[in-house]
Amino acid sequence: MLLLLPDPSFAHETLVIHWPTIIADLVDHIHQLIDGTLAAGSDDTLASGGLGEAAADLKINEGEEIISKVIRLKHRMESDQELEKIPEDGEFYVDEYNSELEKLARIGKNTWFVVPWLFTEYRLIRSYFKQTTYWADFDPFRTKKEETFRNSATAVYQIATMMHDMDSEKDSLVDPAKLLVLFKEMVQMCLWCVAILTSSRVVAVASMFRGNATDLSFLIHLAPCDIEQFQEVGRDAQRVRKEYILKDDQESAWEHIESLQPRAGLVARCDIVLDNAGFELFTDLVFADFLVTHTPYFSTVVFHPKLFPWFVSDVTPADFYRTIQSLSSPTFFNKTATTTESARHLKEMVERWERYLREGVFCLSTALEGGQKKTQFWTGPWPYWYMEDKANELWRSLSESSLVIIKGDLNYRKLTGDVKWPVSTPFATALGPLAGSFPLLSLRTNKSDVVVGVPQDAADRLDKQDKRWKVNGKYAASVLL
Repeated sequence: MLLLLPDPSFAHETLVIHWPTIIADLVDHIHQLIDGTLAAGSDDTLASGGLGEAAADLKINEGEEIISKVIRLKHRMESDQELEKIPEDGEFYVDEYNSELEKLARIGKNTWFVVPWLFTEYRLIRSYFKQTTYWADFDPFRTKKEETFRNSATAVYQIATMMHDMDSEKDSLVDPAKLLVLFKEMVQMCLWCVAILTSSRVVAVASMFRGNATDLSFLIHLAPCDIEQFQEVGRDAQRVRKEYILKDDQESAWEHIESLQPRAGLVARCDIVLDNAGFELFTDLVFADFLVTHTPYFSTVVFHPKLFPWFVSDVTPADFYRTIQSLSSPTFFNKTATTTESARHLKEMVERWERYLREGVFCLSTALEGGQKKTQFWTGPWPYWYMEDKANELWRSLSESSLVIIKGDLNYRKLTGDVKWPVSTPFATALGPLAGSFPLLSLRTNKSDVVVGVPQDAADRLDKQDKRWKVNGKYAASVLL
């Protein structure tokens, strides 16, 4: 397992730099709600309107108690104290988490500097809120997620126009060569969407991707005889992108999708295990739209959120539906970021998604029978190795899927057990007993030390070129199993 030590590890950096910063921001946010937003009644989650003075006072007292607990947690982190047990808060997996903590204590691995990294992102913070009356369903990271999404307005409108152009030329998108290129662009959009918007360290990757919307719109209007010329012209750009995709199974994934030849009465389902809210979720919806609207292979897409934010930006059910609402709102984005035409394109696209949700073409997993119970597993204390045993209903459901797309770095760590495997370890080996359970496409941008499926000579070369290649978000992998 990845331990928080030794000092050079990204896990250690996360503990001593990133998490304290996140916690400090969380404390500031709750202070603001208590001192400003709560008093003014302007926060729709915590507005005191309609409550008596006693209830408002209780909200404030509960908020202050949460702050005290979070500050105490930060101190315990920084001083390498034991991870505390999760109290009985009415939520799931309390006994399971505490049982794992006891196992770690018996081997002396239950303090913050030596505990396996994956386990440190456990759900103690969630319990602080869950044990209150007025903050029980509060997402402390919601404001940050929405602010980040608002800043993506230009990209959102550009992609909406791209999808409009694609829809207007739908009849011409029967050429497998076109669909393959579009599929690759969709995959790469999903791989680097967060990096493009948030990281100054990946300017090169961002700049090479920003032209994709133009490329896609151009591709849509090409005649079949022009495809080869387009690919020739774009060869240099493709080569640059390929350099950053360390394991590239895009073509193999497309071959698998093409094998799903539509048959009467057959519902080909794609499942997407979500990662980050905001713009990344938007691109996931765009990718799903492409699969069901512009290819003949899928009839439905099921989106799998987490029931609460694992740490900061994870998609919750509320985030999913709120994103659709935000995209439908004419006031959510700054109007100066678009034209009337692009705004219309976005409206048309989101109306299609709303129709898909009503018709069951798009579906959130929590809305399906037994969905709440199945969804619990994504925030459980185990690697995904143990899905068949710990969440058999979820495992059986995914086994019926035509393709399961698992997004993001945290999910990648849980797929591979967060073990610091030799980089050349085959992905199937790292997946353990989950390998072969269902067709799986992992889309991951490198943001932690766990990397598998990369030839040793390539890793050695990267170590010389960029010592932070495993963690800085510049490199990615699309892995099919």
